[in-house]
Amino acid sequence: MAGATAVGDTALLATETPTWGEGKPVTRDELGRAMWLFLHTLAAQYPDDPTRQQERDTRDLISILGRMYPCAECAAHFEEVVRRVPPDVSSGAALRQWTCEVHNEVNARLGKPEFDCSRVDARWPSMECDGEDGTGGCVVRGRDDSGAPHRSGGRGGDRGTKVRRLGIDDP
Repeated sequence: MAGATAVGDTALLATETPTWGEGKPVTRDELGRAMWLFLHTLAAQYPDDPTRQQERDTRDLISILGRMYPCAECAAHFEEVVRRVPPDVSSGAALRQWTCEVHNEVNARLGKPEFDCSRVDARWPSMECDGEDGTGGCVVRGRDDSGAPHRSGGRGGDRGTKVRRLGIDDP
């Protein structure tokens, strides 16, 4: 595909660079990509053994997206899908699977290709953001075949220090 750059399992066309800013509104496609990036990243960060509060917060957030999403047609469709297929917030693996399956359902409605959900952890790995030790930056984590997290490269490395994960570990 001329002018495309492969990114994971998607191709970004040169014409798909952000068009917003300097008086130009965000496009519906850009907003959708940003929302799915957020949801997949949240699912990647979600703990394998969440607290009841984390489960409640995640269900609430997903519900609120259906009511507050800036594209009314998209919000109504997302709300309908969530009503029909409620989020599985019982574990990180369950939420990652749910997010992928719902994303595929939305993509099917838009005529976009389906993603192989067995590859969700490779496509959207979790991140760890350092902060307490003064290094800043993030380290991308994957999951081994057992589902256990492991770190791969990045700034900060594995120093044996506790790393806070995007608000999930906050009190």
